Amino acid sequence: MKLTFVLLCLLCASAAFGQAVLAQPSYAQPLVMADHPQHASQHELAQPQDLFEHSGYTYAKGELPLSDFVHPSEPEPLGDMARAYRKEHASVKKAEFVFEKYVAKN
Repeated sequence: MKLTFVLLCLLCASAAFGQAVLAQPSYAQPLVMADHPQHASQHELAQPQDLFEHSGYTYAKGELPLSDFVHPSEPEPLGDMARAYRKEHASVKKAEFVFEKYVAKN
């Protein structure tokens, strides 16, 4: 038992010594930020570019009322939606077996 304990201590000491010897010293290095002097300087704007230069330009005259385009829909009342949901829920097939976890009383 003593021999095992001594060998264990010797193994741990050599492992600790190996870690201490192989470790490189870590000196603090100051943080150096990159310098971009032209980032905020003023310069001329680029030439304007036409986005539609290769596409045909069309237009139409006249005016159409908004009612020709939009078909307003009235929202369904919340009570009707709840009744429909309840009716659908009642018609769905129920589970055949219901598992109830047994809880022992103290």
